[in-house]
Amino acid sequence: MMTIVAFVAVLGILILIHEWGHFIVARMSGVGVERFSIGFGPVLWRFKGKETEYCLSAIPMGGYVKMMGDDENPLEGGKTGAMDPARAFNLKPVWVRFLIVFAGPGMNFVLAVVLTALAFMVWGKPVVPAVVGRVAEGSAAAQVGIMAGDKILAVDGRAVQYWDEVQSLVQDGRGRTLDLKVAGPGGERTLAVTPKRVAGRDIFGDEQDYWDLGARQSVSDQAKIGDVVSGGPAAKAGLKAGDLVVSLEGRPVGSWDDFADAISGRAGQPTDLGIKRGEQTLALSVTPAPTGPEGKGRIGVSHSTAPGAGVVFVRSNPATALWEGTLKTWEWTYLTVKGMYKLVTVQLAPSNIGGPIQIAAAAGEQARQGINYLTLFTALISVNLAVLNLLPVPMLDGGHLLFFACEAVLGRPISLRKREIAQQVGFVLLMMLMVYAVYNDLSRLDVFSRFFR
Repeated sequence: MMTIVAFVAVLGILILIHEWGHFIVARMSGVGVERFSIGFGPVLWRFKGKETEYCLSAIPMGGYVKMMGDDENPLEGGKTGAMDPARAFNLKPVWVRFLIVFAGPGMNFVLAVVLTALAFMVWGKPVVPAVVGRVAEGSAAAQVGIMAGDKILAVDGRAVQYWDEVQSLVQDGRGRTLDLKVAGPGGERTLAVTPKRVAGRDIFGDEQDYWDLGARQSVSDQAKIGDVVSGGPAAKAGLKAGDLVVSLEGRPVGSWDDFADAISGRAGQPTDLGIKRGEQTLALSVTPAPTGPEGKGRIGVSHSTAPGAGVVFVRSNPATALWEGTLKTWEWTYLTVKGMYKLVTVQLAPSNIGGPIQIAAAAGEQARQGINYLTLFTALISVNLAVLNLLPVPMLDGGHLLFFACEAVLGRPISLRKREIAQQVGFVLLMMLMVYAVYNDLSRLDVFSRFFR
């Protein structure tokens, strides 16, 4: 029930805000709006305003705003009868029509910023104090005498409180020697540390070097799997997001760092893992792939973002939260665009495409973790919806924007017949994509093997 409620809430908010963007800019531009609908198909509920009919329809996978003089979209009703030419959408200047159509995905970006800022302001961001938990043997930190329990007070004269601040300054240094002010049992001391370059991978499995002190944060966290890179050693071995690694080669795994360090030293060696998945305990074997110039083992997983012991939540003031929300929305947008590009160029397996069932399952999981996690999840999906709608595919907002761009260049609109054909092709493509996404969702739930068993 929580999954259903969370899914309906997330989808309803995203559709409402998206369509309201079209609606409000159309009204501000003097365009008449005949119908504002959440959902497609048969109308379940309607309210007739002075000019606009507000509807709730049976198929909740989108919505539409039917404007005067806009008869191109078959989902938005039939032809318009007598109308005031001054209020017709298709008779407005191309730049006005462009703004009206862009306002939908634009409002989804705005919603993402607002929700993320709200989460950071009301509930705060999970952060870890800048206290060293352990130091890797032979690392840059070990060589200068940094020890477990030391608290990092400043990096190159900049005061720090949290571990992410330390990490950010280390990466910004690009390998140059840094002065670390630390406090420990022997009092305060300043140490010159030169981070080492380490090979790693981003969430898409692409190689990405980073700079490492060799000091690990002081958090007693479990080795819980977050994202699994499609096609990587972990995915091939059957590891899934949410799995908890409890043992490696028969030895207990106490933390994520223990797990990562052990995997790093076993490149090319089959490694037995004990996995806890829900109430099940599984035995899996994975072979870490050698990565980078040092050939360290990697299996293509990331750490779960769920906070562990020692994590504190720090609230931001409104101005800071708004700026952080903007930065986070930009980061999500970049990753979404990159992910879509990799799907189109088949650098990512099509099995990564998810549909409404996967969104519903994820919404339910975030709701169980708390309203703050559900808020951030809604912001993330809002970014995904905005980027998807801006794709230059007929039937999507991006397809309309492409037509408007062509009209601006050519000095005349694309012929109605060509637009109708493009709309029909776009509709078929979107339906095929939706069917494939649902198929992937059902495959993840192992529905087909159970049905044909």
